[in-house]
Amino acid sequence: MPATYVTAATLKASLGVGTLYDSYTWIEDTCQAAQDLINGFLWFDNTPVVGTALVSNVATVMLANPGIFTTGQSVTIAGAGSTFNGTYTITATIPFSTGTSNILPAFNMQLNYWQFPQGYSFIQYAKTASDQNFRRVLPYGTATGDDTKSASYANTPAINAAALILAENIWTARFSTQNGGTGVDGYSSSPFKMSNTLIASIRGLLANYLSPASMVG
Repeated sequence: MPATYVTAATLKASLGVGTLYDSYTWIEDTCQAAQDLINGFLWFDNTPVVGTALVSNVATVMLANPGIFTTGQSVTIAGAGSTFNGTYTITATIPFSTGTSNILPAFNMQLNYWQFPQGYSFIQYAKTASDQNFRRVLPYGTATGDDTKSASYANTPAINAAALILAENIWTARFSTQNGGTGVDGYSSSPFKMSNTLIASIRGLLANYLSPASMVG
Protein backbone atom coordinates (compact mmCIF):
# COMPACT_ATOMS: atom_id res chain seq x y z
CA MET A 1 0.00 0.00 0.00
CA PRO A 2 1.17 3.59 -0.55
CA ALA A 3 3.22 5.30 2.14
CA THR A 4 1.13 7.27 4.64
CA TYR A 5 3.66 9.05 6.86
CA VAL A 6 4.66 11.19 3.87
CA THR A 7 2.62 10.83 0.69
CA ALA A 8 3.91 11.01 -2.86
CA ALA A 9 1.86 14.19 -3.41
CA THR A 10 3.44 15.87 -0.37
CA LEU A 11 6.97 14.97 -1.43
CA LYS A 12 6.37 16.10 -5.02
CA ALA A 13 5.07 19.45 -3.79
CA SER A 14 8.05 19.87 -1.47
CA LEU A 15 10.55 19.01 -4.20
CA GLY A 16 8.75 21.08 -6.82
CA VAL A 17 9.05 18.35 -9.43
CA GLY A 18 5.47 18.52 -10.67
CA THR A 19 4.67 15.60 -12.98
CA LEU A 20 8.27 15.10 -14.08
CA TYR A 21 8.62 11.65 -12.50
CA ASP A 22 5.03 10.42 -12.76
CA SER A 23 6.02 7.65 -15.17
CA TYR A 24 8.40 6.20 -12.56
CA THR A 25 7.91 4.76 -9.07
CA TRP A 26 10.82 6.73 -7.63
CA ILE A 27 8.72 9.21 -5.65
CA GLU A 28 6.58 6.53 -4.01
CA ASP A 29 9.63 4.33 -3.43
CA THR A 30 11.35 7.21 -1.64
CA CYS A 31 8.31 7.83 0.56
CA GLN A 32 8.10 4.13 1.40
CA ALA A 33 11.81 3.98 2.21
CA ALA A 34 11.40 6.87 4.64
CA GLN A 35 8.41 5.19 6.29
CA ASP A 36 10.16 1.83 6.57
CA LEU A 37 13.19 3.44 8.20
CA ILE A 38 11.04 5.35 10.70
CA ASN A 39 8.96 2.27 11.54
CA GLY A 40 12.14 0.58 12.69
CA PHE A 41 12.35 3.14 15.51
CA LEU A 42 8.68 3.53 16.47
CA TRP A 43 6.89 1.55 19.17
CA PHE A 44 4.64 -1.28 17.98
CA ASP A 45 3.29 -4.43 19.61
CA ASN A 46 6.06 -6.61 18.23
CA THR A 47 9.11 -8.60 19.25
CA PRO A 48 12.02 -10.40 17.53
CA VAL A 49 11.60 -14.01 16.37
CA VAL A 50 14.83 -15.82 17.22
CA GLY A 51 14.00 -19.47 16.52
CA THR A 52 11.43 -21.77 14.89
CA ALA A 53 10.43 -25.43 14.83
CA LEU A 54 7.52 -27.51 13.53
CA VAL A 55 6.36 -30.92 14.75
CA SER A 56 3.10 -32.75 13.95
CA ASN A 57 1.60 -29.70 12.24
CA VAL A 58 2.22 -27.47 15.25
CA ALA A 59 4.58 -24.54 14.72
CA THR A 60 6.65 -23.32 17.64
CA VAL A 61 8.22 -19.87 17.56
CA MET A 62 10.79 -18.62 20.05
CA LEU A 63 10.51 -14.93 20.93
CA ALA A 64 13.04 -12.58 22.50
CA ASN A 65 10.43 -11.28 24.95
CA PRO A 66 8.99 -12.83 28.12
CA GLY A 67 5.27 -13.41 27.60
CA ILE A 68 4.30 -10.60 25.23
CA PHE A 69 1.41 -12.54 23.61
CA THR A 70 -1.45 -14.69 24.89
CA THR A 71 -3.40 -17.75 23.78
CA GLY A 72 -6.17 -16.90 21.31
CA GLN A 73 -4.44 -13.74 20.11
CA SER A 74 -3.75 -13.17 16.41
CA VAL A 75 -0.10 -12.66 15.54
CA THR A 76 1.69 -11.92 12.27
CA ILE A 77 5.06 -13.58 11.71
CA ALA A 78 7.46 -12.05 9.18
CA GLY A 79 11.06 -12.69 8.23
CA ALA A 80 11.07 -16.19 9.74
CA GLY A 81 10.90 -18.23 6.53
CA SER A 82 8.01 -19.03 4.21
CA THR A 83 6.84 -21.96 6.36
CA PHE A 84 6.23 -19.74 9.38
CA ASN A 85 5.41 -16.36 7.86
CA GLY A 86 1.79 -15.25 7.92
CA THR A 87 -1.00 -14.39 10.34
CA TYR A 88 -2.07 -17.07 12.82
CA THR A 89 -4.07 -17.58 16.00
CA ILE A 90 -1.94 -18.61 18.97
CA THR A 91 -2.96 -21.99 20.41
CA ALA A 92 -0.45 -22.25 23.24
CA THR A 93 2.24 -20.22 24.98
CA ILE A 94 5.08 -20.86 27.38
CA PRO A 95 5.18 -19.31 29.91
CA PHE A 96 1.51 -20.31 30.07
CA SER A 97 -1.03 -17.56 29.43
CA THR A 98 -4.33 -19.38 29.99
CA GLY A 99 -3.25 -22.71 31.37
CA THR A 100 -2.87 -24.32 27.95
CA SER A 101 0.35 -25.84 26.72
CA ASN A 102 1.59 -28.26 24.11
CA ILE A 103 4.83 -30.14 24.53
CA LEU A 104 7.76 -28.75 22.59
CA PRO A 105 9.47 -31.92 21.29
CA ALA A 106 11.61 -29.94 18.87
CA PHE A 107 13.43 -28.18 21.71
CA ASN A 108 16.05 -30.08 23.67
CA MET A 109 15.28 -28.54 27.04
CA GLN A 110 13.06 -29.13 30.03
CA LEU A 111 9.58 -27.71 29.68
CA ASN A 112 9.34 -25.89 32.97
CA TYR A 113 8.94 -22.24 32.14
CA TRP A 114 11.12 -21.12 35.02
CA GLN A 115 14.04 -23.00 33.45
CA PHE A 116 13.94 -21.02 30.20
CA PRO A 117 16.54 -18.30 29.76
CA GLN A 118 15.09 -15.10 31.13
CA GLY A 119 13.78 -12.82 28.42
CA TYR A 120 12.51 -15.58 26.10
CA SER A 121 9.12 -17.16 25.53
CA PHE A 122 7.37 -19.46 23.04
CA ILE A 123 4.16 -19.35 21.07
CA GLN A 124 2.52 -22.13 19.09
CA TYR A 125 -0.05 -22.23 16.30
CA ALA A 126 -1.46 -24.76 13.84
CA LYS A 127 0.55 -25.09 10.64
CA THR A 128 0.28 -27.95 8.17
CA ALA A 129 3.79 -28.53 6.84
CA SER A 130 6.73 -30.91 7.07
CA ASP A 131 8.46 -31.30 10.42
CA GLN A 132 11.42 -29.04 11.08
CA ASN A 133 13.92 -29.26 13.92
CA PHE A 134 14.67 -26.13 15.88
CA ARG A 135 16.54 -23.50 13.88
CA ARG A 136 17.77 -20.07 14.77
CA VAL A 137 16.38 -17.20 12.72
CA LEU A 138 19.14 -14.84 11.58
CA PRO A 139 18.67 -12.00 11.04
CA TYR A 140 15.78 -12.00 13.48
CA GLY A 141 12.23 -12.10 12.20
CA THR A 142 9.33 -10.26 13.82
CA ALA A 143 6.12 -11.27 15.55
CA THR A 144 3.50 -8.51 15.59
CA GLY A 145 0.27 -8.43 17.54
CA ASP A 146 -2.66 -6.10 16.97
CA ASP A 147 -1.64 -3.00 15.01
CA THR A 148 -3.16 -0.11 16.93
CA LYS A 149 -0.53 2.46 16.02
CA SER A 150 0.05 2.74 12.25
CA ALA A 151 -3.06 4.82 11.59
CA SER A 152 -2.36 7.22 14.46
CA TYR A 153 1.30 7.52 13.52
CA ALA A 154 0.24 8.48 9.98
CA ASN A 155 -1.70 11.41 11.47
CA THR A 156 0.97 12.61 13.89
CA PRO A 157 2.50 15.92 12.70
CA ALA A 158 5.94 15.24 14.19
CA ILE A 159 6.16 11.88 12.42
CA ASN A 160 4.86 13.41 9.18
CA ALA A 161 7.56 16.09 9.39
CA ALA A 162 10.27 13.53 10.13
CA ALA A 163 9.19 11.37 7.19
CA LEU A 164 9.21 14.36 4.83
CA ILE A 165 12.71 15.42 5.94
CA LEU A 166 13.94 11.86 5.55
CA ALA A 167 12.37 11.47 2.11
CA GLU A 168 13.85 14.79 0.95
CA ASN A 169 17.31 13.72 2.11
CA ILE A 170 17.02 10.35 0.39
CA TRP A 171 15.86 12.01 -2.83
CA THR A 172 18.54 14.70 -2.91
CA ALA A 173 21.28 12.19 -2.07
CA ARG A 174 20.21 10.22 -5.11
CA PHE A 175 19.98 13.07 -7.61
CA SER A 176 22.33 15.78 -6.35
CA THR A 177 26.06 15.69 -7.02
CA GLN A 178 26.77 17.81 -3.93
CA ASN A 179 24.27 16.84 -1.28
CA GLY A 180 26.15 17.58 1.90
CA GLY A 181 25.86 21.33 1.96
CA THR A 182 28.81 23.69 2.30
CA GLY A 183 29.72 25.67 5.38
CA VAL A 184 31.17 29.20 5.51
CA ASP A 185 34.68 27.73 5.47
CA GLY A 186 34.02 26.06 2.12
CA TYR A 187 33.85 22.54 3.50
CA SER A 188 30.90 20.19 3.64
CA SER A 189 29.89 19.58 7.24
CA SER A 190 28.08 16.32 6.46
CA PRO A 191 29.15 14.93 3.08
CA PHE A 192 27.45 11.56 3.59
CA LYS A 193 23.73 12.13 4.04
CA MET A 194 22.96 8.42 4.04
CA SER A 195 25.30 7.75 6.99
CA ASN A 196 24.37 7.45 10.67
CA THR A 197 23.46 11.14 10.66
CA LEU A 198 20.39 10.35 8.55
CA ILE A 199 18.27 9.17 11.48
CA ALA A 200 20.09 11.36 13.98
CA SER A 201 18.75 14.41 12.16
CA ILE A 202 15.13 13.47 12.92
CA ARG A 203 15.35 11.71 16.30
CA GLY A 204 14.17 14.83 18.08
CA LEU A 205 10.93 14.78 16.12
CA LEU A 206 10.44 11.09 16.90
CA ALA A 207 11.47 11.30 20.56
CA ASN A 208 7.98 10.92 22.06
CA TYR A 209 7.19 7.87 19.92
CA LEU A 210 10.43 5.87 20.02
CA SER A 211 10.41 2.23 21.01
CA PRO A 212 12.55 1.57 24.10
CA ALA A 213 14.48 -0.98 22.02
CA SER A 214 15.54 1.76 19.59
CA MET A 215 17.00 3.83 22.41
CA VAL A 216 19.66 1.25 23.26
CA GLY A 217 23.14 2.01 22.00
